Amino acid sequence: MSIDAIAPPAPGIDHEALDEDYVLTPAFVEKVVDAADDGDGMRLRDLTEDLHPADVADLMGFLTAEHRGVVVQWLPPDLLAETLPELDDGIREEVLERVPHLTLAEALQELDSDDAAAVVEDLEDDQREKVLAAMPEIDRAAIESSLGYAEDSAGRLMQREVMAAPQFWNVGDTIDHIRAQGEDLPELFFDIYVVDPLNRPVGGVSVSGLLRMPRATKLADIMEPVNEITVDQDQEEVAYIFEKYHLISAPVIDSAGRLVGQITVDDIVNIIQEENREDILRLAGVSDEDRGSTIPEIVRGRVPWLAVNLFTAALGAGVIAFFGGTIEQIVALAALMPIVSAIGGNAGTQALTVTVRALATRELNSSNARRTFFRELVVGLANGLVLAPLIGVAAGWWSGDWRIGAVIAAAMVLNLMIAASVGVLTPLTLSKLKQDPAVSSAVFVTATTDFFGFLIFLGLATAVLL
Repeated sequence: MSIDAIAPPAPGIDHEALDEDYVLTPAFVEKVVDAADDGDGMRLRDLTEDLHPADVADLMGFLTAEHRGVVVQWLPPDLLAETLPELDDGIREEVLERVPHLTLAEALQELDSDDAAAVVEDLEDDQREKVLAAMPEIDRAAIESSLGYAEDSAGRLMQREVMAAPQFWNVGDTIDHIRAQGEDLPELFFDIYVVDPLNRPVGGVSVSGLLRMPRATKLADIMEPVNEITVDQDQEEVAYIFEKYHLISAPVIDSAGRLVGQITVDDIVNIIQEENREDILRLAGVSDEDRGSTIPEIVRGRVPWLAVNLFTAALGAGVIAFFGGTIEQIVALAALMPIVSAIGGNAGTQALTVTVRALATRELNSSNARRTFFRELVVGLANGLVLAPLIGVAAGWWSGDWRIGAVIAAAMVLNLMIAASVGVLTPLTLSKLKQDPAVSSAVFVTATTDFFGFLIFLGLATAVLL
């Protein structure tokens, strides 16, 4: 993706298209809908041709499938090309079904190899064959090579267009080469990678640094070490490297150490956003949904985790049923016991969220896991000691029995400590087992705090009050 995707809109855009927050206005969307309903293709082209590709993609998200089908037919080829990588996955798949394969083949030639591969990946097999067959050999080979790498790997993420120079060149040689290449250069590049005779990167020179130096300066004298990315590295690990070392771009090498492409910071911004979105959704037991998701897809993604929650809720209900005799004798317990489990669930979620984030950013590992656990345990104890007197006094005054206040205060402290412990240990354990800690941690934490909340409160009530 080009870094232009985050640039401000062009000055010629309809003044009603975007508001002050760069969001499409309802009035503009309504204009597009009316033009689509009327089949007014020229009006649709006038409305969309000055929009930034990111805004066109946003517009597609506000439209129905029928309206999208009309609008996409009137997008100029270059705008269509830049819009496709910006679309939500579900919407992009739907749009691609409506674009003729020859039009799509022409549009893909306008994109960098990484963006083109991302679009081709979403095509059905028969459509993919037709589109690739209609493309020039060099573009087709680049896309097929990218698709040959594992999904979510650096090889799939990288663009094959890269600016490299031999280490015996000087600044003047490099500048002359850049000027001579013209359109054969990458659309966007920040560094020139200096390579040895085997095409292995030995350093890098930023474009800004190159332009500051006299023409006779040797590249070997001004090059800096580079952070190399291997083609099989996971994209999440690549994003961590970029974030940690404040990189703008990095060379990608194959198993032999040869330069095969580059990754730029605009791709990493997308990866970080994608990973964060996935973690947030998984914490809630929700699949990766977008505006193009259908109702059946959403239901299939949510029902399994709701079924797990149903099972865990049954465990809590079993504890309540076990202490049914106690509740019958002291009815006030029925009103108070949800407080213990609810506060415990919230505390567990707080500890869980902090832990999952620390694991994702690699701020938490085996070297500080023990310290983190005991810190959260002490925090849970401190929270309990703050809240316990409040709920204890309130419950004792409301029920008229100060023993009930003491029971719920003690249960509050104990459950908050359990919640803090489980909130840390669950994601740590899943991570140790090579499982994504964001996927199912919340379910286990909630189930544990509910189960022990009811068990501790009703158990103490039975022992103290009966």
